[in-house]
Amino acid sequence: MVPQLLQVFPFNEEPFDKSPLCVRVREGVKDKLKTIPNWQERLRNLIDEFIEDNDNCQ
Repeated sequence: MVPQLLQVFPFNEEPFDKSPLCVRVREGVKDKLKTIPNWQERLRNLIDEFIEDNDNCQ
């Protein structure tokens, strides 16, 4: 029996965009970021907060 491929689902049940967001960062930041537990979900939350704060300014 062949095991099923693992699928990644977002924690909040909302689907992710099909194309990733790419951002250039300063040298060394990417490696440091990857050492933080759950960094991708935490960054997504920060981006959501950033957008909400910006929406309130307009």
